[in-house]
Amino acid sequence: MSNNKVRKQIHLAAHFPGVNNTTVWSDPDSHSQIDFDSFVHLARTAERGLFDFFFLAEGLRLREHRGRIFDLDVVGRPDTFTVLEALAGVTTHLGLAGTINTTFNEPFELAKQFATLDHLSGGRAAWNAVTSSDAFTGENFRRGGYLEHAERYIRAAEVVDATRALWDSWPERALLVDRERGIFAHPAPTVRIDSDQFDIEGPFVLPRSPQGYPVQLQAGDSDEGREFGAAKADAIFSRHGELEDGQQFYADVKGRLAKYGRARDDLKILPAAAFVLGDSRDDAEERARHIRLQQVGPQTAIAFLEQVWGRDLSGYDPDGPLPDVEPADNVDITRGRVRHAKDPRAVAEAWRAKAEAEGLSIRELIIEVTARQQFVGSPREVAAEIDRYVQNDAADGFILVPHLTPGGLDEFVEKVVPELQERGSFRTEYTGTTLREHLGLRHPHESSEGVRAS
Repeated sequence: MSNNKVRKQIHLAAHFPGVNNTTVWSDPDSHSQIDFDSFVHLARTAERGLFDFFFLAEGLRLREHRGRIFDLDVVGRPDTFTVLEALAGVTTHLGLAGTINTTFNEPFELAKQFATLDHLSGGRAAWNAVTSSDAFTGENFRRGGYLEHAERYIRAAEVVDATRALWDSWPERALLVDRERGIFAHPAPTVRIDSDQFDIEGPFVLPRSPQGYPVQLQAGDSDEGREFGAAKADAIFSRHGELEDGQQFYADVKGRLAKYGRARDDLKILPAAAFVLGDSRDDAEERARHIRLQQVGPQTAIAFLEQVWGRDLSGYDPDGPLPDVEPADNVDITRGRVRHAKDPRAVAEAWRAKAEAEGLSIRELIIEVTARQQFVGSPREVAAEIDRYVQNDAADGFILVPHLTPGGLDEFVEKVVPELQERGSFRTEYTGTTLREHLGLRHPHESSEGVRAS
């Protein structure tokens, strides 16, 4: 347990269960992943549960496997900004976070879109900035299709810096109008930015938004990604869910903050996590097994294996042993998703060893290796486990990924949130109006001493 006298407060966000391998779209309780009612249901549930924000992933291209659209992509991928701006009108406190790519978008347009969302929502916008070197996805966005790995974070840093320069170009209080002559005097100076990636010449089109900058999320886990997060991000969407692994990641990234003049509380670590509730632990574990079998059906298990093996494995029994053939050099068997390994032979060797040691079939193995962190048990047990992770500095909270659209969060809000509140680790009401206030983040123009720059 943490030595802090005051309990750390848990931060929670809701990931819309759309196009990802957690979603069980075949369940009778699963509904549309593109109807606006589905987005509204999850957002309002999260707000009723006093969550910090609603998180929407981005889909730039339908993914293909062996030349065909596979898995959940058939449901479609609505535009992120359109959905979040519409949700701003049906929520009052909930933060609105969207994943938007820095490789395929231009800073001026991004600055305008996020400033608009922050204005429309009264200061609730967040940007999960991601990179991509996927030429298949990039074919629709940029000549040449992609950037080399070394260039991705260079461009990402330049994009974020450029958007901030545009947002900062308006003074804090700066709407100047000559009422007598009907002249609007633009207060913002011209912004000139020249780099290898882009040339910008302002002035920008909007005054500063309520948060100064939208909350900056980041999800990269490489050393470059961690450094980028320490320098630029307000929160990291981490994949490090297990306690010890999470503590190591937490300490590593928080330890990088000081060289950028940042305090530990200036960055939140929020791993993704699933949850399964039951009347008892045994009941919850049985439900969890059933859900995992729904998430990884026989065909899905074979498709996952094919992504590593790089070859057609449709003749293999998903309930049988792993193939005895070696992986082929065919990284294009799956396009638009990054699940194939850089060294497929090493992965195949590790998977064979695991399957042999634990007596796992193909499907059982894929269920094991694709599982994300999840909390399983009674509501009281799940609340206690989430609290344990946060109080022991493995996370500052979690981005919860339900397995059903749109009602998968309902039970958590009804049963787990009250348990967290009873422990004194979760708010009982919103005390601020902006997402920065929900997350306990200072204004981007405010020093650690609380002084606001003009």
